Amino acid sequence: MVSTFSRYMTRKFLGSVGGTFLGTAGLVLIVDFVEQLRRVEDPTRAPTHLVALLTIYRVPAFIEIVLPFAVLVGAMLCFLGLSRKLELVVARAAGLSAWQFLSPAIVVALLLGVFAAMVYNPVASEFRERGVRLESQLFGRNLVSEQRTNFWLRQATPSGQAVINAASAMDRGQRLTGVSILVYDTDGHFKERIDADGAELGDGYWLLNRARVTSVGAEPVRHDTYRLATRLTAEQVRQSFVMPEQVSFWELPQFIELARRSGLPVARFELQYQLLLARPLLLVAMVLVAAAASLRFARLGGLGRTILGGVVAGFLLYVGSELAGSLGRSNLVPPVLAAWSPAFIGALMGFMVLLKQEDG
Repeated sequence: MVSTFSRYMTRKFLGSVGGTFLGTAGLVLIVDFVEQLRRVEDPTRAPTHLVALLTIYRVPAFIEIVLPFAVLVGAMLCFLGLSRKLELVVARAAGLSAWQFLSPAIVVALLLGVFAAMVYNPVASEFRERGVRLESQLFGRNLVSEQRTNFWLRQATPSGQAVINAASAMDRGQRLTGVSILVYDTDGHFKERIDADGAELGDGYWLLNRARVTSVGAEPVRHDTYRLATRLTAEQVRQSFVMPEQVSFWELPQFIELARRSGLPVARFELQYQLLLARPLLLVAMVLVAAAASLRFARLGGLGRTILGGVVAGFLLYVGSELAGSLGRSNLVPPVLAAWSPAFIGALMGFMVLLKQEDG
């Protein structure tokens, strides 16, 4: 009896979560595709099939962010459906407790969290990298003005210092787009400004493409290619220009260790790694929150109140996660605490509410 019901619950839960996930993915795909088409100014340079490919590359990273909410909504739909059809009432009458018919959903959530961290995340990271390269190819200079995220880096040169700003980074920071460089001499006096469409790290130099060099007291000079000396290593550049989300789960431990040996800050990357490790617990917390809201409906009714309660609880958990993440990225709290505390507190609160509802 228990085994049969567990298999049934597993199928229902997977169906609800999978349907919610696919529906969300489809919606994000359509919205992002329309947004990318809106950006196209030259259809010959950005044909529709490449814009569609760009959207496919971008969507997995977005979906990874909303996965916990897909689990929350899917779990609520599953439990509400079972309640409305009185299947949970029958299960209780057969002697099954809430913990027995929740255990399949909890196990599935754990497995989904492991899959999301170890399999889905590396795929999403790779697709994101490909998307950045394709986006630069399709939109070129327009990408510079549209990018909201700028990267800054200060480097020493044989003749002084240079401050590098880039609109976006590709190939783990080895290639930059939308580059502006302020060059200073050894006394700290401004020497020249370099603006370039792109830059690529070579052996001891940056190779700038389509550069315009403006020196103090001189007219701007254009160069098809221009070299700027640098003492930066590939690893230092990667640490400066790569966002934590661009590094896959399996690469993060080595990435963090190399950065720590180089004396570079690692809080953001440690936080990302711990967030991925905590993903299974976060999904379990979403299941428990959904159950705490939905099983109440089976006893007291009130569909609107039930849905609103679940959504509010999920939103509060999201806000708490973002707040803790900000503290962790700023190194105000340990990354382990920042990553695990929201998931742990959410799971504990859901468990306590269920315990009170079911066992008094």
